[in-house]
Amino acid sequence: MGRQKRARLIYNPTSGQEIMKKNVADVLDILESYGFESSAFQTTAQPHSARNEAKRAAEAGFDLIIAAGGDGTINEVVSGIAPLRKRPQMAIIPTGTTNDFARALKIPRGNPIEAAKIIGKKQTIKSDIGRAYGEKYFINIAAAGSFTELTYSVPSQLKTMFGYLAYLAKGVELLPRIQTVPVKITHDDGVFEGEVSMIFAAITNSVGGFETIAPDAKLDDGLFTLLLVKTSNLFEIVALIRMVLQGGKHMNDKNIEYIKTSQMTIEPLSDQRMMINLDGEYGGDAPILLENLKNHIEFYANVDEIADSALVDADELALEEIAQKFSHEVDGLSGSDMV
Repeated sequence: MGRQKRARLIYNPTSGQEIMKKNVADVLDILESYGFESSAFQTTAQPHSARNEAKRAAEAGFDLIIAAGGDGTINEVVSGIAPLRKRPQMAIIPTGTTNDFARALKIPRGNPIEAAKIIGKKQTIKSDIGRAYGEKYFINIAAAGSFTELTYSVPSQLKTMFGYLAYLAKGVELLPRIQTVPVKITHDDGVFEGEVSMIFAAITNSVGGFETIAPDAKLDDGLFTLLLVKTSNLFEIVALIRMVLQGGKHMNDKNIEYIKTSQMTIEPLSDQRMMINLDGEYGGDAPILLENLKNHIEFYANVDEIADSALVDADELALEEIAQKFSHEVDGLSGSDMV
């Protein structure tokens, strides 16, 4: 008789209005029913609590680690096991605001019981993850430029309470302040050198909840989808936003540089500071080396639904409505702001 597999649930007790705290026992019961000897760890306010516990559990020989929380908690757990030679399988129970990685894996959001049941389908995908500066990891996106200031400008409490509405208000406020900066980006097929207002290096096709910003990004191809926005003109930025909402038509626009690459270096060509955003949080300053670690971690996923790109859920439709409101808000900007 073989050894019973062990699973460790690492959960953020404050994420999603404390929904996980109410469901820990039921999730552990589900894991036990799937044949796992299961236990739980509640993250604390200590720095890197989830990351340290993930590393400890992996080194202790756990077969499966479940990260329950928002993208920040998932990022921490990934960062705990990514540097290890022997890495356990991972599953996620999304309870945060954006849940980009959960969207890409087609995991039910805001419902810990249904998310845990995905493990019972026994479907997995070996997903790429990103590495920055040789020591930091990300699972969704690395970004830079004027518009990424939005993430830093919205207080976390406001994001928790109002979600995308908080981003909406701040985004409209920031649009007139977007500027281009000169950069040099070295990638697999050469060098881009020029002025950009935004840089997106995406692993998944879900960025900020929208699956049309990097629509052809794949979790397991070993490549970043690199999008460079080459304008700061407000009319042109608004036009790009509208093309995003029309199913990804921005990909062929003259103001977009579209590149597939397994690695890149981003170097500012001015003295202006360029902050790097990794999975929605400040990750350091450029210059930076980004590497795609192909098929680095095996995740439980709803593989049937990943294959069916035509599926659209109610949450995604709600995001579309918010984005349309964003577009109308932009129309209300005064003519004097249109520079």
